[in-house]
Amino acid sequence: METRMPETDKFEKVIAATDAANARDPNCIEIDGRSEPAELVYGRRMSATLACIAPDASEHLRIAARGQHIERWTSPRKSHPEGRAGYLSWRNELKEFHARRLGEIMLSAGYGSDDIARVRSLVRKERLKFDREAQLLEDIACLVFLEHYLSEFSRKTNQEKLAGILAKTWKKMSPLGHEHALKLPLAPTLTALMQQVTALSFSGNHARCPRVDERHTGKGEKDGP
Repeated sequence: METRMPETDKFEKVIAATDAANARDPNCIEIDGRSEPAELVYGRRMSATLACIAPDASEHLRIAARGQHIERWTSPRKSHPEGRAGYLSWRNELKEFHARRLGEIMLSAGYGSDDIARVRSLVRKERLKFDREAQLLEDIACLVFLEHYLSEFSRKTNQEKLAGILAKTWKKMSPLGHEHALKLPLAPTLTALMQQVTALSFSGNHARCPRVDERHTGKGEKDGP
């Protein structure tokens, strides 16, 4: 008689394999005085933020959060033409790549086709405003960007572009995401700019928020949330 692998064991195998893949990222960042692979750190930050905001999140959402940028460094922005069309093509291909890689890992761990399809849908951010889990994944990505990557990026760009990034990020989030974003311990200058952007959003006036394109979308190669 075939023994069914416990769901917890399968989940842990997927997380371990995802981390192992991201540990090969040649790009590193400093964490508590240690040099760590950038995508490995990013995935762990996604998981930690999800656990804080939605501790009862499904396995599907937890897998999608950990691996939504799996092996992203293998598809750099320069692999596509410059300009808005090239940028959007790159982003769409990345979603498909991440969804495929997570699906392969889940299959190897013993997950069935329905579970794999669900995770792939989440990573693609399908039906974003209508799928609660897809929207929550987007909220988590935005919060991780604001908390961990915005400060560094703000030192590389001007305030007008930064306002555009914040406006775009704010628009992506749900009311739950907004609630948590306003509680983040940002630097005073970033807090003031965030308050300005949110005030414009609440008033429905977006005229002064510049359109954001691939030239200034946050986190350097990570292109924003």
